Order: sequence, then C-alpha cells, then structure tokens
Amino acid sequence: MRLILLGPPGAGKGTQAVRLVERLGIPQLSTGDMLRAAVAAGTPVGLQAKAVMESGGLVSDAIVIGIVADRIEEPDAKKGFILDGFPRTVAQAEALDRMLADKGLELDAVLELVVDQDALVGRIIKRADDAKAAGQPVRKDDDPEVFKTRLAAYNRDTAVVAPYYEKTGKLKTIDGMQPIDAVTEAMKRAIGA
Repeated sequence: MRLILLGPPGAGKGTQAVRLVERLGIPQLSTGDMLRAAVAAGTPVGLQAKAVMESGGLVSDAIVIGIVADRIEEPDAKKGFILDGFPRTVAQAEALDRMLADKGLELDAVLELVVDQDALVGRIIKRADDAKAAGQPVRKDDDPEVFKTRLAAYNRDTAVVAPYYEKTGKLKTIDGMQPIDAVTEAMKRAIGA
C-alpha cells in the first residue's frame, strides 16, 4: 500500500504513521531522513544533494523526487510505503505522480488529518509540557512562536496539496481532533486495513 499523510504540523501525522507502519508492515519515508541517507551513501542523487546543501541552497524538487525514486526501490518498500511530509507543493505532487507512473505504480490513498488549527497551538504547548514533565528534551519546533510560523508556512504552501489529490479521487479526510485511537481506527477504515 502506497500512502501519503497530509496535515498541518502538530496534527498527529508522526503518531499515526508509526501505527500504520506496525499495521501494514511498510516503511514510513521521511524526505529529510532519505536525503541524509543518500548523501551518506554517496548515491548519484545524494552527491547532487550534498553539493547543493554545502553551497547553502535548497535541494530542488527534482533531486527530492530522485531520492524518493531510489528509496522506494529498496526491498522494505516493495510492498508499499508511507510518505510523511512530502509532497509539500502541487509541483512536488505532480512530479511524484509522474515518477510513480514511470515505475508502473500509483498511490493507494492520501490521508489528510483535518484539525482545528487554533486547538493545535494548545496541543503543541501540552506536548512541550509533557516532554518537560517526563524529563525529555522539548523539540525546538514545539515553541509556540516557531510553531505558528510553521503553521503559516503550511497554510501558504502545503494546504493546496489536499485539493490536488481530492481531484484525483485519492484524498480521504480524517477528523484529527478525535482521540488518538479513534483517529487510528478511522484511518484503517479509510484504507480498508
């Protein structure tokens, strides 16, 4: 099963991805992790990315798509994968669709966690407080002001990806404000798992 998880920061994509990985036996693919791995492995696309990153530039969509293309060829992704945090733009979504089509593949579903964005700030503050109480470090993106900046960027750049997938019939919306277990059940129903 080939899936994309969409939703603003703090919506619970990471939590739900872990549960889907366990349920489906497919890897969660983070473009950041894949980029670092490709650079470390010295793959042709990784070497391109390294040169761009060392010059302080942003890695192009073509390089990111190349890294995703290489990664989904690995044995653990043969049965499918979960993309979390990618695509971030319609151009990336179109490029992803073309790359998959070139491989004779297509997405099974795009799961969007729909949340009350005002409530997200409270959720982030709680996550930071919980981490502190457990003696764990607080993620720097759990700072409320940093989070608001990330949320604004999501609304400006990434929120347009959901309507793109809605037009393809792949989008399934999930109420992300439900309790975690209810969200998991709704996702499993949406994909028939």
